[in-house]
Amino acid sequence: MLPTRGGRIGSFRASASYSCCRRLNATPRRAGPLWPFQPPRQHPFSTSKPMKNQIGPGGPEAYPREEAKQSLLSKMGEAAATTLASVLVLGIGFAGAGYAYHKSYKYLQLKKIENAFEPGDPVLVLASVGKDIPAPPNSQHWIMREEQAKIDKIIDGHDKGHYHLIMGEKGCGKSSMLLEAMRKIDGDGCAMFEAHADLEIFRIRLGKALDYEFHEDYIGGYFSERGPRESTALLDIERAMNKLEKVALTYRTKKNKPLLLIINQTHLIRDDDDGKDLLELLQQRAEQWAASNLVTVIFSSDDYWVYERLKQLATRMEVMSITDLPKAQAMTALEKYRHRYFSEDVDKSILEEVYDRVGGRLSFLNRVAKSRNMLATCDRIKEIEKTWFLNQCWILGSEMDDDVMDQQKNASAAMVLALALVDKEEEMEQTYNSERGHVLPWYPMHKAQEIMTRADFIREFDRKNLFTITSDAQVRASSVPMHRAFKEICAEPGFRQFLQETLDRIAAIESLGRTRELVAKDLVLGGKYRISKRWDGRVEVKLEEGKG
Repeated sequence: MLPTRGGRIGSFRASASYSCCRRLNATPRRAGPLWPFQPPRQHPFSTSKPMKNQIGPGGPEAYPREEAKQSLLSKMGEAAATTLASVLVLGIGFAGAGYAYHKSYKYLQLKKIENAFEPGDPVLVLASVGKDIPAPPNSQHWIMREEQAKIDKIIDGHDKGHYHLIMGEKGCGKSSMLLEAMRKIDGDGCAMFEAHADLEIFRIRLGKALDYEFHEDYIGGYFSERGPRESTALLDIERAMNKLEKVALTYRTKKNKPLLLIINQTHLIRDDDDGKDLLELLQQRAEQWAASNLVTVIFSSDDYWVYERLKQLATRMEVMSITDLPKAQAMTALEKYRHRYFSEDVDKSILEEVYDRVGGRLSFLNRVAKSRNMLATCDRIKEIEKTWFLNQCWILGSEMDDDVMDQQKNASAAMVLALALVDKEEEMEQTYNSERGHVLPWYPMHKAQEIMTRADFIREFDRKNLFTITSDAQVRASSVPMHRAFKEICAEPGFRQFLQETLDRIAAIESLGRTRELVAKDLVLGGKYRISKRWDGRVEVKLEEGKG
């Protein structure tokens, strides 16, 4: 029997459905040379998660079941481990960066200090303009002094094993000789700076000379590294000395000579506790470095008190005294100065007259040589010195008030010493030498204190440049113009009597200060006090009433 139409249709539908499924799931195959290789099996793209019974590549087994949910403790442990690892990585990173920065900063500091001692000191550039330091084309204008050879050996490193104190009056040429010696070696291994009374400014100037910033540019705080800048000026100076010592060790190994540190105008440091501490610190370093040939320190001072302070602890210190030029060199210097500024040849008699009036002080000679009328300038310099002395030390006579007694003690002591120097000049056999020039009268320091009857004034006079104390403790006028001013003042009519009246007035005021007055009161109707001395030495006072 033939199948019915319904059966045919049902079987056709089943076969068609089966063939369609096979076509969907089957991989197409092509024969022939067009498909030499079978392409990889591709999965259909879908953004939804396939169901369990979905027909697709791999079947239901290709999709595993979902994992079980994590517990709360395991999640907390995972979060804690992640946080700990992050903190550990950050900590190690910051610590490593901070350590690397700290080490590199210290290395760069030493390199900067080392570069500060390379040839070409900026002090020489400034001095060539400000202090008339001769360049090679103008070397004929330079005055060679006897001390220059000694200073040259110190600066170039041949004279080592000591530190030096150069003493001399203001304007005698100390700084110029040091700068000239530095110029000859182009500042190789040298550093120079000016002292100051304020320790902070002294610290800054020392740092500028050494190219040391005292950790002011240190940013280690960003890495939780505390910077060492939180300190006083004195501690900063000590740290700078430590750095300089490390550089000096390397420098001595390379060049076999010490570095040179010049502290100019050391007298500007205050004579107080802070100043004494600073000088003690510098001297201790100078002693150590001189013993090991690391650094040669040179102190330059106008005042005697610096020598007194350094003398207490000095074992390797050498003192060099710089004085005015002798007559022959002074006249030569004046002639060269005049030819340099005006291209003028001066007569020898005028040169001698200038020397007789201002002496061999280089600052005075330079000022005179720049002026048109040299003799008038000499007299002007003397008047300036005289005015300075009178403004500081003039006396007020017998009518002075007792409120100014302390100042008048100081002034009268200076006048007494000036008069003593003038009187001694009259007793001297020779006050002028044809070769050396002026021979100023002087007293030993202890004798000068005896003349003034005070031991504490002479150092103040030295600071004010009224008198000078040499390295041999000789007290005299600070310069030839100042001594001429002394002579004019003491030669004024009535000066000696006026000075004596001032001294008598000071003595009277002091006597009044030591006197005690006893005032008797309540004496009426003829009453009186009866004062008697008892047998045991006590004084007995009785009041006897008068008869009414």
